[in-house]
Amino acid sequence: MKRGELPVSVLERRAIVYVRQSTLIQVEGNLESQRRQYELADRAREFGFRDVVVIDDDLGVSASGTSARPGFESLVAQICEGIVGGVFCLEASRLARNGRDWHHLLELCGLVGARVFDVDGVYDPSHPNDRLLLGLKGTMSEFELTLMRRRLLDAALAKARRGELRFGVPIGLVWPS
Repeated sequence: MKRGELPVSVLERRAIVYVRQSTLIQVEGNLESQRRQYELADRAREFGFRDVVVIDDDLGVSASGTSARPGFESLVAQICEGIVGGVFCLEASRLARNGRDWHHLLELCGLVGARVFDVDGVYDPSHPNDRLLLGLKGTMSEFELTLMRRRLLDAALAKARRGELRFGVPIGLVWPS
């Protein structure tokens, strides 16, 4: 989809660029990802949005569902108000890493006619095909996260079986050699 193909009713509303990285290590060390996410504001302007807001309150906060995400909550609230015409992110599936949040966000975007933009395209969650594709992206992302957790746990268990698993000990204590 190109700039002229978006309805004026969408472009007259706000574009939100949602910037997120899961850990503080990523925030401090993966500056390229941050730069690419912040550049999405320029992409929103290229599409014709005049009101572009960057939400980066969730930098260093996992979307796994165990931490409060004030930025995501702000995004959802603004969508519910009907003032959002577009949500920009590098990967649509990274907006939420659990199915409940993801499908809730898509439902809200579909109800108010907000579009979801990622590097692969522009999606209208009120259209069945776009909704299906976004749903699949979310499901694959959730599966990927589950798979990564499983691999990490399996690796820790294998190390424990070999007697090689070590945790940090309090200052002054050492593991025996």
